[in-house]
Amino acid sequence: MENLGEGFNGNNHSIIGTSQAIKRIYELSAKVSHCSSTVLIMGESGTGKELVAKNIHYNSNRAEKPFVPVNCGAIPSELLESELFGHEKGAFTGAVALRIGRFELADSGTIFLDEIGEMPAILQVKLLRVIQERSFERIGGTKTVNVDVRIIAATNRNLEEAVAEGRFREDLFYRLNVIPIEIPPLRERLEDMPRLCDFFVEKHAKRFGRSRIVFSEDAMKIFGNYAWPGNVRELENTIERLLVLKENDIVTPFDLPERMTGRRIPELPEIGDDDANPFIGGIDMNAALEEYERRLILHALEMHNGVKSQAARYLNINRTTLIEKMKRLILP
Repeated sequence: MENLGEGFNGNNHSIIGTSQAIKRIYELSAKVSHCSSTVLIMGESGTGKELVAKNIHYNSNRAEKPFVPVNCGAIPSELLESELFGHEKGAFTGAVALRIGRFELADSGTIFLDEIGEMPAILQVKLLRVIQERSFERIGGTKTVNVDVRIIAATNRNLEEAVAEGRFREDLFYRLNVIPIEIPPLRERLEDMPRLCDFFVEKHAKRFGRSRIVFSEDAMKIFGNYAWPGNVRELENTIERLLVLKENDIVTPFDLPERMTGRRIPELPEIGDDDANPFIGGIDMNAALEEYERRLILHALEMHNGVKSQAARYLNINRTTLIEKMKRLILP
């Protein structure tokens, strides 16, 4: 399986990468794709859990049938039951017509239950029955609806802890956890970073109709040292922002968000108490502004290794203007 990370079996629903962790995920996905066993995908937000679910579906014999995602954490609990199982006309106030739920829509295909750990306890019971019997009743109905549907669930929570704390049914956990797949966070598969960057640059450069950008060695070092709390989703958003805002094609550390570099614009000079100020009537505004201007220029020069043209571009002034200011402030 040498093409792992370039698209499992050639489809467009894959996690990019060739790290050992990603290879293991694809190997496991390949094994389970052609059966109907329930799968539980675990991982932090932004790691690509839905991509793995799609990978399994679109490489299975259900690929021509629907893939129906449901975010159990994004739908209000009072609406989630109707969303999943549907309702009959007149079942409750506002039910003016029959509604087909997501399980029926996914018949012969796959339903993806994201954020399953957020499902209310009352619905956990009904879901347990669906897993066991592949049948249910719509809200307000008496007719049993039978479905042939594969269930893939995902969570960014520790469900075993939730079971121990009484927030998640133990029997449902074991029904879901038939085939567990755990996706590592981006910080644990940094060897995939260059390939991911290339993929997202190509994807969004085409979208924006602009040239590709490349990352300097120092920028990639910062990427490697950053914790990436938002995982692959945060990386993609960062690259998209760079493609929108960056005028040239070389990304340096000074183009990266402050949360990654830790660099800050110098703070304003200490003003002090009016009583201690030697100037009559308050502070010396010209001196304070001059001191802040000095700090900004020194900061810009430090960030750009003393290259005046780059420091001037960072400060949004002309190079000649920067040189004149440096002379006036007697800066080296």
